[in-house]
Amino acid sequence: MSGVLVVIPTYNEIENLERIVERLLAAVPAAHALVVDDASPDGTGELADKLAAREPRVHVLHRTHKEGLGPAYVAGFGWARSRGFDVLVEMDADGSHDPAQLPDLLAALERGADLALGSRYVPGGRVVDWPLHRLLLSRAGNTYVRWALRLPLRDATGGYRAVRAALVDRLPFEDVASHGYCFQVDWAWRAVRSGARVVEVPITFAERTLGRSKMSGSIVREALVRVTEWGLRDRLADRLPGRVRRPVPGRTRIGG
Repeated sequence: MSGVLVVIPTYNEIENLERIVERLLAAVPAAHALVVDDASPDGTGELADKLAAREPRVHVLHRTHKEGLGPAYVAGFGWARSRGFDVLVEMDADGSHDPAQLPDLLAALERGADLALGSRYVPGGRVVDWPLHRLLLSRAGNTYVRWALRLPLRDATGGYRAVRAALVDRLPFEDVASHGYCFQVDWAWRAVRSGARVVEVPITFAERTLGRSKMSGSIVREALVRVTEWGLRDRLADRLPGRVRRPVPGRTRIGG
């Protein structure tokens, strides 16, 4: 698929960045990578500049301070659209998302999807090297998201996904206020509600081996509070006269 840009947000990922970029460009040689660095104090931004200087498929967007995952992706999407990329991909820098599985996500778009979500919790998907408490927290979180938002997705919190730029243009990303991993739920929900064709593609998710996880209690609390708030508002709005019905969940498919 032509015009593919993989957005890779970074904050203190100097141990992982070069390896993940090399693996990405080997897996999908036609793709470009955009490193969105939030002024990492460990030198990740400088390393990204060096990678870009020797590889024309690598680009760097420097931001002045740490703002979180959501704003980093929104900035990356804006950069991509201003340069005409047709397909945008989210990928973590820590190696938990296998670039070798990116062709599966892109193939789902080729088959007609607007948004392809890498899913750990559909048949064929799995998680390796996670402690039990982390796996239980993730599964419980996704179960709560499905119930609270009436969202027909098994893995709405995952951060490995490919999307047609046309869908990005239709969604109001400028008012996304989620800073942590809740951003992934936020815009998956927006996509489903817009009537987009969404599929879940099984992936294998592996825990990072280098560096420190960005998951924290504040990120979990943000997700819980925001999802609860969105769900309550959605249910209240359903009872208001003149409410426009939400798209039928059947438009969202789970598949390979």
